[in-house]
Amino acid sequence: MRSLYIALLMGACLPQMLQAQTPTDALMMPKGKICVAVSYTYDAWDEYWEGTLKRTNGNIGTFSREIVMPMFALGLTDRINLIAGLPWMRTQASGGQMAGVTGLQDAGLWLKVRALEAQAGPGKAGLYITAGGTLPATNYLADYMPFSLGLGCPDGSLRGIFKYELDNGLYLRAQAGYQLRGTTPIERYYFYTTQGIYSDQVDMPDAITWGGALGGWLLGRHLQAELVYDVLDTRGGFDIRRQDMPFPSNEMDFSRAGVFLHYYLPFQGLGVTASASQVLTGRNVGQSRQYAGGLTWQFGIWE
Repeated sequence: MRSLYIALLMGACLPQMLQAQTPTDALMMPKGKICVAVSYTYDAWDEYWEGTLKRTNGNIGTFSREIVMPMFALGLTDRINLIAGLPWMRTQASGGQMAGVTGLQDAGLWLKVRALEAQAGPGKAGLYITAGGTLPATNYLADYMPFSLGLGCPDGSLRGIFKYELDNGLYLRAQAGYQLRGTTPIERYYFYTTQGIYSDQVDMPDAITWGGALGGWLLGRHLQAELVYDVLDTRGGFDIRRQDMPFPSNEMDFSRAGVFLHYYLPFQGLGVTASASQVLTGRNVGQSRQYAGGLTWQFGIWE
Protein backbone atom coordinates (compact mmCIF):
# COMPACT_ATOMS: atom_id res chain seq x y z
CA MET A 1 0.00 0.00 0.00
CA ARG A 2 3.05 2.21 0.14
CA SER A 3 5.41 0.72 -2.42
CA LEU A 4 6.87 4.10 -3.35
CA TYR A 5 7.62 4.98 0.28
CA ILE A 6 9.33 1.65 0.84
CA ALA A 7 11.34 2.07 -2.29
CA LEU A 8 12.75 5.44 -1.35
CA LEU A 9 13.82 3.95 1.93
CA MET A 10 15.38 1.14 0.00
CA GLY A 11 15.54 4.26 -0.97
CA ALA A 12 12.31 5.51 -3.13
CA CYS A 13 10.27 7.48 -1.67
CA LEU A 14 12.18 6.83 -4.72
CA PRO A 15 10.99 3.82 -6.69
CA GLN A 16 13.93 1.48 -6.94
CA MET A 17 13.19 1.02 -10.63
CA LEU A 18 13.95 4.70 -11.31
CA GLN A 19 17.68 4.72 -10.81
CA ALA A 20 19.84 7.72 -11.54
CA GLN A 21 22.49 7.54 -8.82
CA THR A 22 20.12 6.49 -6.02
CA PRO A 23 20.75 5.14 -2.49
CA THR A 24 20.32 1.54 -3.74
CA ASP A 25 22.40 1.42 -6.92
CA ALA A 26 26.16 1.23 -7.53
CA LEU A 27 26.55 4.36 -9.67
CA MET A 28 28.65 7.29 -8.51
CA MET A 29 28.95 10.89 -9.66
CA PRO A 30 32.53 12.18 -10.05
CA LYS A 31 33.77 15.04 -7.88
CA GLY A 32 32.04 18.32 -8.75
CA LYS A 33 29.41 16.66 -10.97
CA ILE A 34 25.69 16.57 -10.25
CA CYS A 35 22.81 14.50 -11.62
CA VAL A 36 19.40 16.16 -11.37
CA ALA A 37 16.41 13.91 -12.03
CA VAL A 38 12.63 14.14 -12.01
CA SER A 39 10.31 11.16 -12.39
CA TYR A 40 6.60 10.49 -12.67
CA THR A 41 5.22 7.24 -11.26
CA TYR A 42 1.76 5.71 -11.44
CA ASP A 43 0.91 2.63 -9.42
CA ALA A 44 -2.41 0.95 -8.75
CA TRP A 45 -3.96 -2.17 -7.21
CA ASP A 46 -7.43 -3.66 -6.91
CA GLU A 47 -6.45 -6.67 -4.76
CA TYR A 48 -4.59 -6.68 -1.45
CA TRP A 49 -3.54 -9.02 1.32
CA GLU A 50 -5.40 -8.78 4.63
CA GLY A 51 -2.75 -10.65 6.58
CA THR A 52 -2.19 -13.63 4.29
CA LEU A 53 -5.74 -13.53 2.84
CA LYS A 54 -5.83 -12.03 -0.64
CA ARG A 55 -9.08 -10.11 -1.28
CA THR A 56 -10.83 -7.21 -2.97
CA ASN A 57 -12.76 -4.37 -1.33
CA GLY A 58 -15.67 -2.63 -3.06
CA ASN A 59 -15.32 0.34 -0.71
CA ILE A 60 -11.99 1.08 -2.38
CA GLY A 61 -12.29 -0.42 -5.85
CA THR A 62 -9.02 0.36 -7.61
CA PHE A 63 -6.59 2.31 -5.46
CA SER A 64 -4.07 4.45 -7.35
CA ARG A 65 -1.22 6.78 -6.55
CA GLU A 66 0.67 9.35 -8.61
CA ILE A 67 4.12 10.57 -7.61
CA VAL A 68 6.33 13.33 -8.94
CA MET A 69 9.84 12.88 -7.57
CA PRO A 70 12.61 15.47 -7.95
CA MET A 71 16.05 14.45 -6.69
CA PHE A 72 19.76 15.02 -7.13
CA ALA A 73 23.05 13.19 -6.60
CA LEU A 74 26.16 15.33 -6.08
CA GLY A 75 29.78 14.17 -6.20
CA LEU A 76 31.38 15.69 -3.09
CA THR A 77 34.47 13.63 -3.95
CA ASP A 78 35.06 10.79 -6.38
CA ARG A 79 34.26 8.37 -3.53
CA ILE A 80 31.47 10.21 -1.67
CA ASN A 81 28.09 11.27 -3.09
CA LEU A 82 25.30 13.30 -1.48
CA ILE A 83 21.78 12.26 -2.53
CA ALA A 84 18.50 14.06 -1.74
CA GLY A 85 14.87 13.79 -2.84
CA LEU A 86 11.40 15.09 -1.99
CA PRO A 87 8.32 13.42 -3.54
CA TRP A 88 4.90 14.95 -4.18
CA MET A 89 2.01 12.45 -4.12
CA ARG A 90 -1.68 12.12 -4.88
CA THR A 91 -3.82 9.16 -3.78
CA GLN A 92 -7.34 8.23 -4.84
CA ALA A 93 -9.75 5.31 -5.16
CA SER A 94 -12.36 4.45 -7.77
CA GLY A 95 -14.97 3.26 -5.24
CA GLY A 96 -16.43 4.18 -1.87
CA GLN A 97 -16.74 7.54 -0.16
CA MET A 98 -13.21 8.06 1.15
CA ALA A 99 -11.30 10.94 -0.42
CA GLY A 100 -7.66 10.75 -1.43
CA VAL A 101 -5.00 13.21 -0.33
CA THR A 102 -2.39 15.36 -2.07
CA GLY A 103 0.88 16.80 -0.85
CA LEU A 104 4.57 16.45 -0.12
CA GLN A 105 5.64 13.24 1.57
CA ASP A 106 9.04 12.59 3.19
CA ALA A 107 12.30 14.45 2.54
CA GLY A 108 15.28 12.13 2.18
CA LEU A 109 19.03 12.71 2.50
CA TRP A 110 21.82 10.10 2.12
CA LEU A 111 25.58 9.78 1.81
CA LYS A 112 26.87 7.02 -0.48
CA VAL A 113 30.49 5.93 -0.17
CA ARG A 114 32.49 3.76 -2.56
CA ALA A 115 34.34 1.70 0.02
CA LEU A 116 36.17 -0.64 -2.36
CA GLU A 117 36.77 -1.05 -6.08
CA ALA A 118 39.21 -3.52 -7.59
CA GLN A 119 39.86 -5.55 -10.72
CA ALA A 120 38.78 -9.16 -10.19
CA GLY A 121 39.31 -11.60 -13.05
CA PRO A 122 37.43 -10.59 -16.21
CA GLY A 123 35.68 -7.69 -14.48
CA LYS A 124 35.62 -5.18 -11.66
CA ALA A 125 34.16 -5.61 -8.15
CA GLY A 126 32.83 -2.74 -6.06
CA LEU A 127 31.49 -2.32 -2.52
CA TYR A 128 29.35 0.68 -1.56
CA ILE A 129 27.79 1.85 1.71
CA THR A 130 24.79 4.19 1.96
CA ALA A 131 23.60 5.86 5.17
CA GLY A 132 20.82 8.41 5.65
CA GLY A 133 17.13 8.69 6.25
CA THR A 134 13.85 10.47 5.75
CA LEU A 135 11.63 12.84 7.73
CA PRO A 136 8.01 13.88 7.04
CA ALA A 137 8.07 17.11 5.03
CA THR A 138 4.50 18.05 5.98
CA ASN A 139 2.09 17.40 8.83
CA TYR A 140 0.12 14.74 6.97
CA LEU A 141 -2.10 12.21 8.74
CA ALA A 142 -0.40 8.80 8.85
CA ASP A 143 -3.47 7.09 10.36
CA TYR A 144 -5.41 7.19 7.09
CA MET A 145 -4.15 4.06 5.38
CA PRO A 146 -4.03 3.27 2.51
CA PHE A 147 -4.71 6.88 1.43
CA SER A 148 -2.03 8.38 3.68
CA LEU A 149 0.98 9.97 2.00
CA GLY A 150 3.37 7.91 4.16
CA LEU A 151 4.07 6.48 7.60
CA GLY A 152 4.78 9.85 9.22
CA CYS A 153 7.83 8.71 11.18
CA PRO A 154 11.58 9.39 11.05
CA ASP A 155 13.41 6.58 9.28
CA GLY A 156 17.15 5.98 9.32
CA SER A 157 18.79 3.40 7.05
CA LEU A 158 22.16 1.74 6.55
CA ARG A 159 22.78 -0.24 3.36
CA GLY A 160 25.52 -2.27 1.77
CA ILE A 161 25.73 -2.69 -2.02
CA PHE A 162 27.95 -5.10 -3.95
CA LYS A 163 28.45 -5.00 -7.72
CA TYR A 164 30.48 -7.11 -10.12
CA GLU A 165 30.72 -5.87 -13.70
CA LEU A 166 32.37 -7.75 -16.54
CA ASP A 167 34.56 -5.86 -18.99
CA ASN A 168 31.86 -6.37 -21.67
CA GLY A 169 29.33 -4.35 -19.61
CA LEU A 170 27.24 -7.14 -18.07
CA TYR A 171 26.88 -6.86 -14.28
CA LEU A 172 25.28 -8.30 -11.17
CA ARG A 173 24.31 -6.14 -8.18
CA ALA A 174 23.10 -7.13 -4.72
CA GLN A 175 22.05 -4.89 -1.84
CA ALA A 176 20.73 -5.27 1.70
CA GLY A 177 19.86 -2.75 4.37
CA TYR A 178 18.25 -2.12 7.74
CA GLN A 179 15.68 0.61 8.41
CA LEU A 180 15.40 1.96 11.96
CA ARG A 181 12.05 3.70 12.45
CA GLY A 182 10.79 6.03 15.15
CA THR A 183 7.24 6.85 16.22
CA THR A 184 4.38 8.42 14.28
CA PRO A 185 1.69 10.67 15.83
CA ILE A 186 -2.02 9.99 15.32
CA GLU A 187 -5.06 12.15 16.08
CA ARG A 188 -6.49 10.02 18.87
CA TYR A 189 -5.37 9.00 22.35
CA TYR A 190 -6.33 5.32 22.23
CA PHE A 191 -5.70 2.63 19.63
CA TYR A 192 -5.68 -1.15 19.50
CA THR A 193 -2.97 -3.31 17.96
CA THR A 194 -2.79 -6.69 19.70
CA GLN A 195 -3.73 -4.85 22.90
CA GLY A 196 -5.26 -1.54 23.87
CA ILE A 197 -2.81 1.38 24.13
CA TYR A 198 -3.55 4.82 25.62
CA SER A 199 -1.29 7.12 23.59
CA ASP A 200 -1.20 9.27 20.46
CA GLN A 201 2.26 7.95 19.52
CA VAL A 202 2.61 4.70 17.54
CA ASP A 203 5.89 2.77 17.69
CA MET A 204 6.77 1.77 14.13
CA PRO A 205 8.42 -1.60 13.45
CA ASP A 206 11.86 -1.65 11.86
CA ALA A 207 12.41 -3.34 8.52
CA ILE A 208 14.99 -5.28 6.53
CA THR A 209 15.25 -4.77 2.77
CA TRP A 210 17.26 -6.72 0.24
CA GLY A 211 17.36 -7.31 -3.48
CA GLY A 212 19.40 -7.65 -6.61
CA ALA A 213 19.66 -6.76 -10.28
CA LEU A 214 21.02 -8.36 -13.42
CA GLY A 215 21.89 -5.74 -16.00
CA GLY A 216 24.16 -4.53 -18.73
CA TRP A 217 25.34 -1.57 -20.79
CA LEU A 218 24.28 -1.63 -24.45
CA LEU A 219 24.54 0.56 -27.55
CA GLY A 220 28.03 1.75 -26.77
CA ARG A 221 27.12 2.27 -23.09
CA HIS A 222 24.30 4.65 -23.99
CA LEU A 223 21.62 2.24 -22.69
CA GLN A 224 21.49 0.72 -19.21
CA ALA A 225 19.01 -2.18 -18.89
CA GLU A 226 18.18 -4.15 -15.73
CA LEU A 227 15.99 -6.92 -14.38
CA VAL A 228 15.34 -6.01 -10.74
CA TYR A 229 14.05 -7.96 -7.73
CA ASP A 230 13.56 -6.54 -4.23
CA VAL A 231 12.04 -7.59 -0.90
CA LEU A 232 10.74 -5.77 2.20
CA ASP A 233 10.56 -7.69 5.50
CA THR A 234 9.00 -5.72 8.36
CA ARG A 235 10.36 -6.79 11.74
CA GLY A 236 7.22 -6.81 13.86
CA GLY A 237 3.79 -5.26 13.57
CA PHE A 238 0.48 -7.10 13.25
CA ASP A 239 -2.02 -8.12 10.58
CA ILE A 240 -5.00 -6.08 9.38
CA ARG A 241 -8.04 -7.41 11.22
CA ARG A 242 -10.90 -8.79 9.13
CA GLN A 243 -12.97 -5.96 7.56
CA ASP A 244 -10.81 -3.35 9.32
CA MET A 245 -8.73 -0.51 7.87
CA PRO A 246 -4.94 -0.77 7.71
CA PHE A 247 -2.93 0.80 10.54
CA PRO A 248 0.53 2.46 10.27
CA SER A 249 2.27 -0.21 12.38
CA ASN A 250 0.87 -3.20 10.48
CA GLU A 251 3.40 -5.78 9.36
CA MET A 252 3.92 -4.94 5.69
CA ASP A 253 5.96 -7.38 3.60
CA PHE A 254 6.33 -7.82 -0.14
CA SER A 255 8.48 -9.17 -2.94
CA ARG A 256 8.58 -7.34 -6.28
CA ALA A 257 10.13 -7.78 -9.72
CA GLY A 258 10.54 -5.34 -12.57
CA VAL A 259 12.54 -3.92 -15.44
CA PHE A 260 14.46 -0.64 -15.65
CA LEU A 261 15.88 1.25 -18.66
CA HIS A 262 18.04 4.37 -18.73
CA TYR A 263 19.04 5.82 -22.10
CA TYR A 264 21.78 8.44 -22.09
CA LEU A 265 21.23 10.88 -24.95
CA PRO A 266 24.38 11.76 -26.91
CA PHE A 267 24.29 15.45 -26.01
CA GLN A 268 24.07 17.87 -23.08
CA GLY A 269 24.23 15.15 -20.40
CA LEU A 270 20.53 14.31 -20.75
CA GLY A 271 18.94 10.93 -20.16
CA VAL A 272 15.53 9.25 -20.22
CA THR A 273 14.36 6.54 -17.79
CA ALA A 274 11.48 4.06 -17.95
CA SER A 275 10.48 1.21 -15.65
CA ALA A 276 7.70 -1.20 -14.76
CA SER A 277 7.26 -3.48 -11.76
CA GLN A 278 4.79 -5.89 -10.18
CA VAL A 279 4.34 -6.96 -6.56
CA LEU A 280 4.49 -10.78 -6.55
CA THR A 281 3.78 -11.72 -2.93
CA GLY A 282 2.74 -9.70 0.07
CA ARG A 283 1.31 -9.36 3.55
CA ASN A 284 -0.95 -6.41 4.44
CA VAL A 285 -0.07 -4.61 1.18
CA GLY A 286 -1.73 -4.12 -2.18
CA GLN A 287 -0.66 -6.16 -5.20
CA SER A 288 0.58 -3.08 -6.96
CA ARG A 289 1.49 -2.57 -10.62
CA GLN A 290 3.85 0.35 -11.15
CA TYR A 291 4.87 2.30 -14.26
CA ALA A 292 7.31 5.18 -14.29
CA GLY A 293 9.28 7.48 -16.53
CA GLY A 294 11.68 10.34 -15.98
CA LEU A 295 14.41 12.67 -17.16
CA THR A 296 17.98 13.02 -15.91
CA TRP A 297 20.51 15.78 -16.46
CA GLN A 298 24.18 15.50 -15.55
CA PHE A 299 26.53 18.49 -15.54
CA GLY A 300 29.52 19.93 -13.73
CA ILE A 301 29.42 22.47 -10.93
CA TRP A 302 33.10 22.77 -10.06
CA GLU A 303 36.37 21.24 -11.25
